[in-house]
Amino acid sequence: MIGKTVQVKPGTRNHKGFFVDEAPYTLVNINPAGWAVICIDDAICHFVDPDDLEITDS
Repeated sequence: MIGKTVQVKPGTRNHKGFFVDEAPYTLVNINPAGWAVICIDDAICHFVDPDDLEITDS
């Protein structure tokens, strides 16, 4: 599953409580604290609850 393209569910918030844009992200990993690390590019990444992710076919 790591390296897959994922979408966030509507209303998803990051670990700081801010809403995450609904866009295609790459799942980088799931860290030891249980957060999924997703990135849209090399500069924009978020920590989110893995239950808020959906795998896409792209």
